Amino acid sequence: MTNKVLLNNVDHADLRVIARHGPEFGDGVNQVLVFPNEFEDLQREYPIFFRRDANGAFQAVALLGLDRDENLFLGADGWNARYVPAAQQRGPFSIVLQPPRPGSAAEPEAMIHIDLDHPRVNRAEGEPLFLPAGGNAPYLQHVSRLLGTIYDGLEIGPPFFETLDRLGLIEPVDVEATLTDGKAYAIPGLFTISEARLAAVAGEDLERLHGSGALRAAYAVLSSLANVSRLIDAKLRKPAAL
Repeated sequence: MTNKVLLNNVDHADLRVIARHGPEFGDGVNQVLVFPNEFEDLQREYPIFFRRDANGAFQAVALLGLDRDENLFLGADGWNARYVPAAQQRGPFSIVLQPPRPGSAAEPEAMIHIDLDHPRVNRAEGEPLFLPAGGNAPYLQHVSRLLGTIYDGLEIGPPFFETLDRLGLIEPVDVEATLTDGKAYAIPGLFTISEARLAAVAGEDLERLHGSGALRAAYAVLSSLANVSRLIDAKLRKPAAL
């Protein structure tokens, strides 16, 4: 259950949000939704794959673990990576488009909402959202930029995948690993970019890919695949469950 309300500095002046990461905050996941405008940061840490959502549309995910509910970047001291995916950083916050007043020609306004029932939200521990005088605290300014990344990513994503799909650049991929103890893993339903087909794109198609930023994002996806071996190494180092 959620209890999402419009965030304001009157009703929520004393709210705090725990910014650290842990399983108790929903960070124990083996995949997280990511967006093309994050790919440059993500590719240094995580393997990026595509999968289809419930409606059959492509979306991007960062692979965090091999087992269900396993995040190999999560340790006793928090999230061990230089960049945490925006969707996982946002915690209790979301953007809701506030419709304009009836008869107004104004565009809908993006407003920050907070889930008061989220385990990160309390009044005793964590980062303050507002300054004593009522202005936004640095953490809330960070959240606002973060939500902007997600909002922009949701706009960029559909045309990005449409372009890749139209050019035949998306292909299924088998993600499999066998550890030294003989245990085998296979993660179904994943897709990636065909490196050979991407290298063959030319002419106006190549110009459009480059001009839209999709070419750079596509190569970030391919570069990220080297991180699969890092995941396997992290799995090998993980202590066996008692």
